[in-house]
Amino acid sequence: MAVLSNPIKFGTDGWRGVIAEEFTFERLALVANVAAKVLYKTYSSYTNSRTIIIGYDRRFMAEEFARVVAKAVIRAGFDVLFSESYAPTPAFSWAAKDLKALGALVVTASHNPGTYLGLKVKSAFGGSVPPEVTKEIEKLLLTEVTFADNVGGEKSFDPWPSYCQELASKVDLEEIKKAISSHNLTIFVDAMHGAAAGGLARLLGAEIKEINSERDPLFENGAPEPLPKYLSKLFTVIKEYQKVNNCSLTVGLVFDGDCDRIAAVDEQGNFLSSQILIPILIDHLTLRRKFTGEIVKTVSGSDLIPLVAKLHNLSLHETAVGYKYIADRMLDTEVLLGGEESGGIGYGSHIPERDALLSALYVLEAVVESQLNLSDYYRYLQEKTNFLSDYDRIDLPLASMEVRNKLLAQLQSQPLTEINGKKVTDCNKIDGYKFRLADHSWLMIRFSGTEPVLRLYCEAANMTEVHQTLNWAKNWAEST
Repeated sequence: MAVLSNPIKFGTDGWRGVIAEEFTFERLALVANVAAKVLYKTYSSYTNSRTIIIGYDRRFMAEEFARVVAKAVIRAGFDVLFSESYAPTPAFSWAAKDLKALGALVVTASHNPGTYLGLKVKSAFGGSVPPEVTKEIEKLLLTEVTFADNVGGEKSFDPWPSYCQELASKVDLEEIKKAISSHNLTIFVDAMHGAAAGGLARLLGAEIKEINSERDPLFENGAPEPLPKYLSKLFTVIKEYQKVNNCSLTVGLVFDGDCDRIAAVDEQGNFLSSQILIPILIDHLTLRRKFTGEIVKTVSGSDLIPLVAKLHNLSLHETAVGYKYIADRMLDTEVLLGGEESGGIGYGSHIPERDALLSALYVLEAVVESQLNLSDYYRYLQEKTNFLSDYDRIDLPLASMEVRNKLLAQLQSQPLTEINGKKVTDCNKIDGYKFRLADHSWLMIRFSGTEPVLRLYCEAANMTEVHQTLNWAKNWAEST
């Protein structure tokens, strides 16, 4: 194999690229070869194994690309367990731990548009590999890739049964099923044409009103990302249902393309991000399940998260954006929950991996046991902490990486002292620039490391102020 002329860079969770441009059979084979060797170097002493799990989602030619991965891993001298079907990425992470493999290589582009595919590298512990592992992969890709004298073998496996059994052991499924059968709980699911399709029905064995469960590699010309702009159908379905039905508890659940991110929709058809779900989950798991441990949040997480943690005397740790940083913390510390604003939530009692199906089960359990719809539960927590806020985010495409670099240089040389007429009181630089303002609101400016995109995040007292601040930041970026 040749040395890569155009270096591959891993983002916050894996390598992704446009199919037939950056993401090709040849480049994927090179990455898989090197990733297998780095997994062996990193985890062989822990697992005493030479087996690597190979999985995939429902994207265009995902199975064919996964076959390329398997072939490259086998030629590198390792054994392969190849998935019989698509499944959530956390199912493959669980399989790596459960089957004591070296790790997992999952062909997925997560929430990206349909023109993308990618590869996630999962550790023997069942979570994303740490940054030093992906850096080692990037480094070795710049050298000549070699083959082993003795090739490995291949077996197939079904990732669903063991994964579902593991999730079922962690939640009171019978109470949820009882609420459904008594018509006290109605569940809607938007699978976004991704790997979550059918998952909740498998777990509950009950009626789930699921939409967008069929395979669509173009994702209706959108993206399988749990954001309001892609969820109009779900909003409409829930609102229409509520007009003619009287169900006391109604929950809409949304999963991204590979089912490691979650969002929700309340009984009125209102979008609820993980900024709302995480505080609810902390309260539920502490109050009713008596879980303990540290709360881990990324720097872009809501200020309500530390307030709810304080309510329950839980310590809090903040990381850069990217679940791999939360996973690292989970390996070193007793963690109750780790979450990021983009929808990834994981639990110390599970694997160090975000898991949207487990989060969905805990959300349903919280609703059933509290007898509160999600928005009511959220308002209860706001009142209890005396903290009222709204949140939103904008991903702003930039003309080029040169424009991105210019904006970054300006922030470094000319730090912002005032934003939308409000004085900047503090700036957190753990990941990008998070500006605290005099009225206790905040704006975070963060650059994508792999594409010309500026990510703008804001939390303020109400949505009007949130959008005013985000529009200010957008105008600042476009006029610089």
